[in-house]
Amino acid sequence: MSKFSFLKSNSSISSSNKNSFTSRRGSLKPKAEEMKWVFEKFDSNKDGKISVQEYKAAAKALDRGMGDAEVAKAFELMDKDGDGFIELNELMEMFGEGRMKEAEMKKAFEVFDLNGDGKISAEELSQILKRLGEGCSLSACRKMVKGVDGNGDGFIDFNEFITMMTTTNNEA
Repeated sequence: MSKFSFLKSNSSISSSNKNSFTSRRGSLKPKAEEMKWVFEKFDSNKDGKISVQEYKAAAKALDRGMGDAEVAKAFELMDKDGDGFIELNELMEMFGEGRMKEAEMKKAFEVFDLNGDGKISAEELSQILKRLGEGCSLSACRKMVKGVDGNGDGFIDFNEFITMMTTTNNEA
Protein backbone atom coordinates (compact mmCIF):
# COMPACT_ATOMS: atom_id res chain seq x y z
CA MET A 1 0.00 0.00 0.00
CA SER A 2 2.87 2.39 0.45
CA LYS A 3 4.05 1.79 -3.09
CA PHE A 4 2.82 5.26 -4.07
CA SER A 5 4.59 7.17 -1.34
CA PHE A 6 7.57 8.00 -3.51
CA LEU A 7 5.52 10.50 -5.51
CA LYS A 8 6.82 14.04 -5.47
CA SER A 9 5.17 17.10 -3.99
CA ASN A 10 4.90 19.09 -7.22
CA SER A 11 5.07 18.69 -10.96
CA SER A 12 8.41 20.42 -11.43
CA ILE A 13 10.60 17.81 -9.80
CA SER A 14 14.25 18.76 -9.93
CA SER A 15 17.47 17.84 -8.27
CA SER A 16 16.94 20.67 -5.82
CA ASN A 17 13.76 19.16 -4.41
CA LYS A 18 14.61 15.51 -4.92
CA ASN A 19 15.26 15.11 -1.22
CA SER A 20 11.76 14.28 -0.24
CA PHE A 21 11.99 11.77 2.56
CA THR A 22 13.36 11.89 6.06
CA SER A 23 15.58 8.97 7.03
CA ARG A 24 15.16 7.61 10.53
CA ARG A 25 16.85 4.42 11.72
CA GLY A 26 16.74 2.65 8.36
CA SER A 27 13.17 3.57 7.53
CA LEU A 28 11.60 6.43 5.65
CA LYS A 29 8.88 8.90 6.46
CA PRO A 30 7.29 10.87 3.63
CA LYS A 31 6.78 14.57 4.23
CA ALA A 32 3.31 16.02 4.76
CA GLU A 33 3.31 18.01 1.52
CA GLU A 34 4.11 14.84 -0.45
CA MET A 35 1.29 12.95 1.16
CA LYS A 36 -1.09 15.80 0.35
CA TRP A 37 0.06 15.71 -3.27
CA VAL A 38 -0.45 11.94 -3.46
CA PHE A 39 -3.86 12.31 -1.83
CA GLU A 40 -4.91 14.96 -4.34
CA LYS A 41 -3.79 12.76 -7.26
CA PHE A 42 -5.83 9.82 -5.97
CA ASP A 43 -8.89 11.95 -5.09
CA SER A 44 -9.90 12.37 -8.71
CA ASN A 45 -13.34 13.86 -8.02
CA LYS A 46 -11.86 16.31 -5.48
CA ASP A 47 -14.41 15.52 -2.76
CA GLY A 48 -11.78 15.33 -0.02
CA LYS A 49 -11.75 11.54 0.26
CA ILE A 50 -10.45 8.58 -1.73
CA SER A 51 -12.97 5.90 -2.66
CA VAL A 52 -12.10 2.29 -3.47
CA GLN A 53 -12.75 3.10 -7.13
CA GLU A 54 -10.33 6.05 -7.06
CA TYR A 55 -7.72 3.89 -5.34
CA LYS A 56 -8.16 1.16 -7.98
CA ALA A 57 -7.89 3.73 -10.77
CA ALA A 58 -4.64 5.10 -9.33
CA ALA A 59 -3.18 1.59 -9.03
CA LYS A 60 -4.19 0.89 -12.64
CA ALA A 61 -2.70 4.19 -13.87
CA LEU A 62 0.59 3.17 -12.29
CA ASP A 63 0.22 -0.25 -13.94
CA ARG A 64 0.79 -2.10 -10.68
CA GLY A 65 -1.36 -5.09 -11.65
CA MET A 66 -3.00 -5.23 -8.25
CA GLY A 67 -5.87 -7.70 -8.02
CA ASP A 68 -9.19 -6.78 -6.43
CA ALA A 69 -8.32 -8.64 -3.22
CA GLU A 70 -4.97 -6.85 -2.93
CA VAL A 71 -6.59 -3.46 -3.55
CA ALA A 72 -9.30 -4.19 -0.98
CA LYS A 73 -6.74 -5.23 1.65
CA ALA A 74 -4.54 -2.19 1.10
CA PHE A 75 -7.57 0.09 1.12
CA GLU A 76 -8.95 -1.47 4.32
CA LEU A 77 -5.63 -0.95 6.09
CA MET A 78 -5.71 2.75 5.31
CA ASP A 79 -9.43 3.28 6.04
CA LYS A 80 -8.94 3.47 9.80
CA ASP A 81 -12.48 4.65 10.63
CA GLY A 82 -14.12 2.08 8.35
CA ASP A 83 -16.33 4.57 6.52
CA GLY A 84 -15.39 3.26 3.07
CA PHE A 85 -13.14 6.20 2.24
CA ILE A 86 -9.56 7.24 2.92
CA GLU A 87 -9.30 10.78 4.22
CA LEU A 88 -6.07 12.76 4.18
CA ASN A 89 -5.59 12.32 7.94
CA GLU A 90 -5.82 8.52 7.53
CA LEU A 91 -3.24 8.54 4.78
CA MET A 92 -0.97 10.75 6.90
CA GLU A 93 -1.46 8.53 9.93
CA MET A 94 -0.65 5.41 7.96
CA PHE A 95 2.68 6.76 6.79
CA GLY A 96 3.47 8.63 10.00
CA GLU A 97 3.25 5.49 12.12
CA GLY A 98 4.57 2.91 9.71
CA ARG A 99 7.66 4.20 8.02
CA MET A 100 8.71 2.77 4.69
CA LYS A 101 11.05 -0.18 4.73
CA GLU A 102 13.51 -1.12 2.02
CA ALA A 103 11.06 -3.65 0.52
CA GLU A 104 8.52 -0.85 0.10
CA MET A 105 11.18 1.33 -1.50
CA LYS A 106 11.86 -1.52 -3.91
CA LYS A 107 8.17 -1.54 -4.87
CA ALA A 108 8.32 2.22 -5.42
CA PHE A 109 11.41 1.78 -7.58
CA GLU A 110 9.68 -0.93 -9.62
CA VAL A 111 6.85 1.48 -10.47
CA PHE A 112 9.38 3.58 -12.39
CA ASP A 113 11.45 0.69 -13.74
CA LEU A 114 8.95 -0.17 -16.45
CA ASN A 115 11.09 -2.69 -18.33
CA GLY A 116 12.40 -4.38 -15.16
CA ASP A 117 16.07 -3.96 -16.01
CA GLY A 118 16.99 -2.57 -12.59
CA LYS A 119 17.46 0.98 -13.86
CA ILE A 120 15.18 3.98 -14.33
CA SER A 121 15.67 5.83 -17.58
CA ALA A 122 14.51 9.35 -18.37
CA GLU A 123 11.99 7.82 -20.77
CA GLU A 124 10.53 5.60 -18.03
CA LEU A 125 10.35 8.53 -15.64
CA SER A 126 8.59 10.60 -18.29
CA GLN A 127 6.03 7.85 -18.97
CA ILE A 128 5.11 7.46 -15.31
CA LEU A 129 4.82 11.19 -14.70
CA LYS A 130 2.55 11.50 -17.76
CA ARG A 131 0.35 8.68 -16.46
CA LEU A 132 -0.01 10.69 -13.27
CA GLY A 133 -1.04 13.77 -15.23
CA GLU A 134 2.21 15.62 -14.73
CA GLY A 135 3.45 17.77 -17.59
CA CYS A 136 7.13 16.93 -17.63
CA SER A 137 9.18 16.98 -20.82
CA LEU A 138 11.69 14.29 -21.69
CA SER A 139 14.40 16.94 -21.48
CA ALA A 140 13.35 17.79 -17.91
CA CYS A 141 13.31 14.09 -17.01
CA ARG A 142 16.83 13.71 -18.40
CA LYS A 143 17.95 16.56 -16.13
CA MET A 144 16.29 14.86 -13.14
CA VAL A 145 18.05 11.58 -13.90
CA LYS A 146 21.38 13.35 -14.38
CA GLY A 147 20.90 15.10 -11.03
CA VAL A 148 20.82 11.80 -9.14
CA ASP A 149 22.93 9.58 -11.39
CA GLY A 150 25.88 8.98 -9.09
CA ASN A 151 27.80 6.59 -11.34
CA GLY A 152 27.28 8.53 -14.58
CA ASP A 153 25.66 5.70 -16.56
CA GLY A 154 22.62 7.81 -17.54
CA PHE A 155 20.18 5.84 -15.37
CA ILE A 156 18.99 5.73 -11.77
CA ASP A 157 19.74 2.37 -10.16
CA PHE A 158 18.16 1.20 -6.92
CA ASN A 159 21.01 2.46 -4.72
CA GLU A 160 20.81 5.91 -6.34
CA PHE A 161 17.03 5.85 -5.88
CA ILE A 162 17.42 5.05 -2.17
CA THR A 163 20.01 7.82 -1.79
CA MET A 164 17.77 10.29 -3.59
CA MET A 165 14.77 9.41 -1.44
CA THR A 166 16.59 9.40 1.90
CA THR A 167 18.79 12.47 1.61
CA THR A 168 17.44 15.36 3.65
CA ASN A 169 17.47 18.96 2.48
CA ASN A 170 20.19 19.75 5.00
CA GLU A 171 22.47 17.17 3.41
CA ALA A 172 21.99 18.36 -0.17
